[in-house]
Amino acid sequence: MTYLEVKDAMKRFGGLQAVNNVSFSIKKGTIFSMIGPNGSGKTTLLNLITGFLPLTGGKIRFEGREISGKAPFQIAHLGIIRTFQNGSIVKDATVLDNVMIGAYRYTKSGFWTGGFSTPNSRKEEKWIREKAKEVLKIVGLEQIANQPASTLPFGYQRLIEVARVLLSEPKVMLLDEPAAGLNDAESLRLGEAIKTINRELGITTILVEHHMGVVMEVSDQIIVLNNGERIAEGIAREISQNPQVIEVYLGRESVGA
Repeated sequence: MTYLEVKDAMKRFGGLQAVNNVSFSIKKGTIFSMIGPNGSGKTTLLNLITGFLPLTGGKIRFEGREISGKAPFQIAHLGIIRTFQNGSIVKDATVLDNVMIGAYRYTKSGFWTGGFSTPNSRKEEKWIREKAKEVLKIVGLEQIANQPASTLPFGYQRLIEVARVLLSEPKVMLLDEPAAGLNDAESLRLGEAIKTINRELGITTILVEHHMGVVMEVSDQIIVLNNGERIAEGIAREISQNPQVIEVYLGRESVGA
């Protein structure tokens, strides 16, 4: 059953057609990846889905209802949460405190900003702290929960961003190039974390990524974009053997290389 559907999506910036008549559907509980050269429209599509950009044409539906035209905060409250290419980590805070920031969707007492400690706020903070520890365990960072984030390698900081999204209890998690800047070992750790999240929590994931090792390892379905248009869609094996994908995306190299 279709969980999230993008139908004939279009986005123009002046005379530039960034996304041109792109359609795809995503099943609940799957990992759906978007790949393509720089400027192919991948991040623009994420921005359209999450409401950071308005559609020029087309529709987007989630759980059977149209979400086109909704504000980013409204879409977030529906459970569609994303990371960004340039993530934000509070360097002086611990790993645990950085993850706890992700609890904004269901924080009621406002303990982050309040200078007053009330029984309700203390109870809520305790509950969120325990939940954050559970999330850190899922992504493999529980042993360094109290370590300052600034002391960690970049790969661990990207995992903190993923954990922060998880704490907001997403129905759909959108990851925008989470492996950017990571070495092979860090990319492997990230890929394992994405698979663990999918296996243990069943969260639907949309992944935009250039690291083909990660994409081919974790994806249930892959769409390939070029110049704002969809040129292929399929499972990893089909994509890696598609002549058009090889030609426009990786030249003569294998997609899986």
